[in-house]
Amino acid sequence: MQLLQTVIAFFVAVGLLVLVHELGHYLVARLCNVKVVRFSLGIGKVLYSKYFGKDKTEWAISMLPIGGYVMMLDSREQDLSDLPEEELKREFNNQNVWRRIAIVLAGAIANFLFGILILTGVNMHGIEAPTTKLRAVQENTAAWQAGLRGGEYIVSVNGAPVRLWSDLRWEMALAIANGDALTLGVADAPLALDAHQTGRIITIPQATIKKATLQRHFTRQLGIDLDRPSAILRKILPAGPADLAGLQAGDQVLYVDGQKITDAQAFIELMHQSAGKTLSLTVLRGSEQLNALVTPQAHVDKEGVKTGRLMAEISAQPEMTFQAAPFFTAMGKAITRTAETIYISLKTMGKMIAGDVSLKSISGPITIADYAGQTARLGMVNYLSFVAFISISIGVMNLLPIPVLDGGLLLYYSMELLTGRRISERAGKIAQNVGLAILLSLMALAIFNDVVRLAF
Repeated sequence: MQLLQTVIAFFVAVGLLVLVHELGHYLVARLCNVKVVRFSLGIGKVLYSKYFGKDKTEWAISMLPIGGYVMMLDSREQDLSDLPEEELKREFNNQNVWRRIAIVLAGAIANFLFGILILTGVNMHGIEAPTTKLRAVQENTAAWQAGLRGGEYIVSVNGAPVRLWSDLRWEMALAIANGDALTLGVADAPLALDAHQTGRIITIPQATIKKATLQRHFTRQLGIDLDRPSAILRKILPAGPADLAGLQAGDQVLYVDGQKITDAQAFIELMHQSAGKTLSLTVLRGSEQLNALVTPQAHVDKEGVKTGRLMAEISAQPEMTFQAAPFFTAMGKAITRTAETIYISLKTMGKMIAGDVSLKSISGPITIADYAGQTARLGMVNYLSFVAFISISIGVMNLLPIPVLDGGLLLYYSMELLTGRRISERAGKIAQNVGLAILLSLMALAIFNDVVRLAF
């Protein structure tokens, strides 16, 4: 069921964002009086199509559901010898360079605007998310050396106030992409949203931040992780390992085989790794400490992964808070987040080219599908936030100066503006072949990284 939900969430997101991107091209082409021959969702063989409008534009659904295109009247791709002069004026290649730039640029702009629209709505609706309370900090990490121990709240990053865990991660990512040190405002309690206090200040020097920090769990590499509640058993299922060991609802797990249990998440992870092993638990029941022997039951999921289960309900949900904003504040935050996403994306790509960030950071469709499924299961607000981020990322990717992408065409037109001459058709075809090879190589690398992440 989860696999089906993941597949549906992925294709809904991709289909919607392709539609938005191609509508950008289509609408600006119409504004520039360029004739659109076909608008296709999907690529490859046309499965279904219908003609609309005075131009009889073909609206099509094609075989491969990833991608899409807008086919305009173009003498380089179609035989236009029989067309009247009035129609030839509407051919794409017959437009001045500024109109061609506007049409090509419109797809990415549409993705950026769509991201802003979604994020504005999400910010207005409000977000229930984890606070910035820290989990117990492990020794010998950058956070420990800076003076963090756990239980504190991060209330600012480099002067920017943060109240949600997602905002904390974002501001840290922005600082790291900039190559800055991390100056964190720390408090013993969360500050009010309108407070100007920053708490006490600690600094994690930039030199202690690894090159490959901007990965999925980059905060953990620094010793900064989301706080979790204590390992308290909420409900004991009859005849399960916990019940057979004599454990009761309300018991707080303190130690497992003499190892101190810091929180519910640590206990759950340890149980998952201990299928079929007999463990000695020390629990606190009321004011009394008791010992019990328990053997987590082995469970094999559909993917063949074996985990241990205690058959007891344990809540690992962190401390949550709710945050909403009025329209103009919500839009301002959405515009800022979009601009910062573009900046971080470009900065990270630059660091990859320079060798400062590992190529392992490149993700492909499998990882995107995985995130789509995860966020869909968390609720509509989380899923829409994910769609907004992917929309912005698609806009950035399409503007890269690689032939066969929109950015490659913009590069041609920029050279035309500088030289006053168009690139020859032969040079354009050679560049397209090179661009296609680069794009296919990046896709292969992304899929390889996806498979490695899943396997290991």
